[in-house]
Amino acid sequence: FICMFFLKKFLKSFEHSFQGLKNALIWEQNLKIELCISLMVIFLMFYFPTRNLEKVALILIIAAVLILELINTVFERLSDILKPRIHNYVKDIKDIMAATVLISSVAAIIIGFLILGPYLLRVVFL
Repeated sequence: FICMFFLKKFLKSFEHSFQGLKNALIWEQNLKIELCISLMVIFLMFYFPTRNLEKVALILIIAAVLILELINTVFERLSDILKPRIHNYVKDIKDIMAATVLISSVAAIIIGFLILGPYLLRVVFL
């Protein structure tokens, strides 16, 4: 009986998580773009003979970008409640959070090209 109670709570938490992800995908255009690029990278890392360590690096950087985008979305929503008229820092907070996503995205692009670039170049120049 106790296990069923915890299982129901556990499953409910997944329901809330998926609802949050669904909402973020509805609201955030950048998240949609990042998710599409992530899926392409995941396809390529399994299509090409990448090593396990390379796959781990790609998955970690993909997760970092998507997580930071979701955190950025949370900060934007919270900041929108405050509105810039309440404090000038609201714009700064939004800009700084956008910068974190930008930095992680640039790092992801560099890592992606370092790992997948040689494979892609072989396909292009064959």
